[in-house]
Amino acid sequence: MSFWKSLFGGGGNSGNDPTKAKVVEQVEYKGFTIAAQPYQEGGQFQVAGTISKEINGERREHRFVRADRFGAAEEAAGMMVTKAKQMIDQQGDKIFG
Repeated sequence: MSFWKSLFGGGGNSGNDPTKAKVVEQVEYKGFTIAAQPYQEGGQFQVAGTISKEINGERREHRFVRADRFGAAEEAAGMMVTKAKQMIDQQGDKIFG
């Protein structure tokens, strides 16, 4: 793949697309659902996923990606869950604001 295609997302490789990453781990924490969705980037797995919660009958979701990378998807998922719990403890429902 050429440099320009890789830089601008050409080539259709969904393995690097964080929005299409499969859920590796999902946990409930203080009324929130944490779904770890690490994706492959540069031969490693990028920490990524979503935090969601139903508020007043509406499902709210916050997606995030961190710079941390690990050799295994499970390691990246574990770190995502840890970081998500920290965000929930610090921000609560303000995550969605």
